[in-house]
Amino acid sequence: MKASQFFISTLKEAPAEAELASHKLMLRAGLIKREASGLYTWMPMGLRVLRKVEAIVREEMNRAGSVELLMPVVQPAELWQESGRWEFYGKELLRFKDRHDRDFCMGPTCEEVMTDIVRSEVKSYKQLPLNFYHIQTKFRDEVRPRFGVMRAREFVMKDAYSFHADFDSLKATYMAMYQAYCRVFNRLGLDYRPVAADTGSIGGTGSHEFQVIAESGEDVIAYSDGSDFAANVELAATLPLSGERAASTQALTKIHTPDVRSIADLVSFLHIPVTQTLKSIVVEGDEEGSVVLLLLRGDHQFNDVKAEKLAGVKVPLTMASTAAIQAAFHAHGGSLGPVGFVGKVYADYAIEKGADWVIGANQDDHHYTGFNFDRDAPEPIFVDLRNVIAGDTSPDGQGCLKLARGIEVGHVFQLRTKYSQAMGATFLDQNGKSQVMEMGCYGIGITRVVAAAIEQNYDAQGIIWTNAMAPFTVVIVPMNYRKSDTVKAAADDLYAQLQQAGFDVLLDDRDERSGVLLHDSELLGIPHRIVIGDRGLKEGNVEYQARRDQEATILALDKVLPHIQAAFDLAH
Repeated sequence: MKASQFFISTLKEAPAEAELASHKLMLRAGLIKREASGLYTWMPMGLRVLRKVEAIVREEMNRAGSVELLMPVVQPAELWQESGRWEFYGKELLRFKDRHDRDFCMGPTCEEVMTDIVRSEVKSYKQLPLNFYHIQTKFRDEVRPRFGVMRAREFVMKDAYSFHADFDSLKATYMAMYQAYCRVFNRLGLDYRPVAADTGSIGGTGSHEFQVIAESGEDVIAYSDGSDFAANVELAATLPLSGERAASTQALTKIHTPDVRSIADLVSFLHIPVTQTLKSIVVEGDEEGSVVLLLLRGDHQFNDVKAEKLAGVKVPLTMASTAAIQAAFHAHGGSLGPVGFVGKVYADYAIEKGADWVIGANQDDHHYTGFNFDRDAPEPIFVDLRNVIAGDTSPDGQGCLKLARGIEVGHVFQLRTKYSQAMGATFLDQNGKSQVMEMGCYGIGITRVVAAAIEQNYDAQGIIWTNAMAPFTVVIVPMNYRKSDTVKAAADDLYAQLQQAGFDVLLDDRDERSGVLLHDSELLGIPHRIVIGDRGLKEGNVEYQARRDQEATILALDKVLPHIQAAFDLAH
């Protein structure tokens, strides 16, 4: 492609609203253009990247035995009502009525549509298993779209759905798709980790996220330094402590703590280590009007995903109201504790073996020091309530945990019968009996992959694409292309050679200053650059520079093609 026949629109500065590096660079490089909050046009340069990601995903889905179809963006409300998600999904589901006053939504995902298709087409176990996928626009009405295409309202996703006669068949396909995802991200050249994850609003019994490692990632993942264990921090389990509980050395003492409303206030007021404090979190119980008390060490972070799975806790997890707290504890938040409380109490494993805690006294502006379980309040139920921290023992008992930030770009789920049961997706087994199908679903955020790759691969000059994702893999930058017949002839000849060899080449023949051409080649992140000028050609040479190289290499003109071919072979 010649630049004069293409469309390149770069900016010197990113708009002020851009925060992440990927957002800034995608706007500056002219990959995307903002139309409204969370809505972007993919410009020609960006679309080339998007299509390359799609192509790799499509190849690996086909290789894994998934069959492509294309489902609609607009979905009828009846299907979502049938599955129970019409109300449960929340405000991210954009609902609207057509001219006939019928309810529809913009699909954020396609479990309902796919289940409806299969239940109408499949009647016998002989037709199973089945695995379908499509690459389609999705819409989620994010409350605060941000970070460019990383969290946009409209995005492109590859979603696949499998249907099975039994759980063993589901597990086999789940593993095949897991392996296909690994091949996708390996081919894209991304540094990633598959991690065990919570199933969230999708539902099901097991899932794995694929996290691209990046400092800007919204997710935190925990992984072992002694095994292959890895999980999202919200799912990574902590283990009960071993040994005996420490002996009490203090009497329970109530002290006045005016204006102390937080753990930080308490630590500052009493001049004590934060590890000696307990914090109280009060949530609604599953019985009308009941509340549940959750106790955590003051320096630990509450894990609401784990808490929501506790017996007696209302789902979805809901913090207790001020009125409910006052009725149960006779005090306001900031002064709460288990002494005198008669409801259900859960306490985190990390505090089971400790003694002489400092905790709220259920009287405003008062706390207890020297609090001990069993002596001062009944033993709670000890459970896992917190996020893991670096140095915790790995849940598999092998090594210690380390933490890293990641960007979720893919997710695979064992849905089991969540949707097939609700929507009546059944089949006749070998004995002629009706059975509910087992299901799996598998998603990759195509547009998010592009942004995540940039977050992992950029420098002060711009984007650094891998060969697999680059809009063009080679750029030829001729100095004075419009004025020098020698440069033009050499550039055109090399351009033809590289194209014939199968390389995706951009010949930047724009009538711009050399500085602009070089700057744009770096900003756009094209992996291989050849600079051609009259001075070098006098000796039969050009300058070659890989995007990650600090300096250019002088090459004979006839060595350029084999050099780039060797670089590609080395990368693969």
